[in-house]
Order: sequence, then C-alpha cells, then structure tokens
Amino acid sequence: MRIPLLSTPDKALSSSTQDLLPIADIVDGVVIYENGGAALVMESTSLNFGLLSETEQRAVIASYAGLLNSFNFAVQIVVRSQKKDISSYMDFLVEAGKRIKNQKLLGLMEDYKKFIQDAIKKKNVLSKRFYIVILFTPYELGVAKSIASTFRTSKKIAPLPYPKSYVIRKAKISLFPKRDHLIRQAGRLTIKLKQLTTEELIELFYNVYNPETPVKEKDIFA
Repeated sequence: MRIPLLSTPDKALSSSTQDLLPIADIVDGVVIYENGGAALVMESTSLNFGLLSETEQRAVIASYAGLLNSFNFAVQIVVRSQKKDISSYMDFLVEAGKRIKNQKLLGLMEDYKKFIQDAIKKKNVLSKRFYIVILFTPYELGVAKSIASTFRTSKKIAPLPYPKSYVIRKAKISLFPKRDHLIRQAGRLTIKLKQLTTEELIELFYNVYNPETPVKEKDIFA
C-alpha cells in the first residue's frame, strides 16, 4: 500500500528562495509585497548605555520613553547577530607589527594580539546590526481587494491588487512621514537612523538567506 504523503516526489524540488518570498519588487528603498502591502527598513546605530554617566542614562531612558509614547503606528525591531570574521583584522595586526621598530610598542602589540586570540577562543565574536521596519498594510489600499489578496490560496505569482505605481505612491505617502518622525525621535537618543536603499535591501535579503560560512579558528590563527 502506497501512502502518498510519505512517497518520494516524482519531480525534484526546484523552487528557489526568491520564489518563496512574498516580495513583488523593491522600488526606491520600499519593499512591495505581493498582497499590496509594503515596508520600509531603517538601520540604526548603537548606543553603549553602560558607558554613560548616571545623569546621561536617565536622559536616555526619558527620551526612549518619549519615543515609545509617540508611537501611533506599528513597528518591528530586528536585531541580526552574525559570527564576526576577524581574519582580515588579524592580518592587519601582523602587518602593522612588522613595521614597529620600538621594542616596547612591539611587546604591547603582541600582548594585544594574544588578548584578541584568547577572547575568540573563549567566546564567539559577534557583530550585531539593528533595524527598524515600518509597515504599510494592504488594507490601506482598499478593503475589498486587500481581503481578497490576503486570503489568496493559489501558489502561482498573482498580480498586485492595484497597479504597482499606485501601490508605491500610497505606500510612500504613509511610510515617509513615519520614517521622518522616527529619525527625529531617535536623534534625541543620539541614535542615527538611515533608510536602506534598494541595493542595500537586496544585499540584506540575499545575505539573510545565503549566510557566509563561518571562518574556522585554525584559519584565523594560522
């Protein structure tokens, strides 16, 4: 007896990652989804809260509370952690050490290199990047078509519920004032927000779904 759910498929799975993403296009730094929704992604700088004085920390907390209380729209906060490849940095230290003539400075350089190597052996070095995503829902285009596009069950790529130029125009009208508001509020926290361009968004999505192979320790310390 053959069980269909457990049988081997007749054809090999050939769908690419791009086929599975619900993205119709990326135009002028705005991600357009197949259901008519859209999103704007901003990258944020970081703030070392622990290095601030007590007075500065209180000011940052008050500004952050003001930022949260100012929201009248939904946002997503994304933190992306990656293993840091510092092989090029280690190569830089080796080359810099060759140019040092002062023995005391050379000794400090060797101690620093040893400190970096010991830190990597004890704990992975991670790089963190912070993103804020502002969403434009398909319901803002029109109720009837938005509901139809939301509950669409066909796996085939369907057209946008409205012409792409109309979706882009409506998305920008909704997203850009929210973006400017967040940039102003983040400035009170001494944090800078930068909207990702079309090229940067394509690179981000590619790197998320095609992660680089981590560098082995023996390659770093060879």
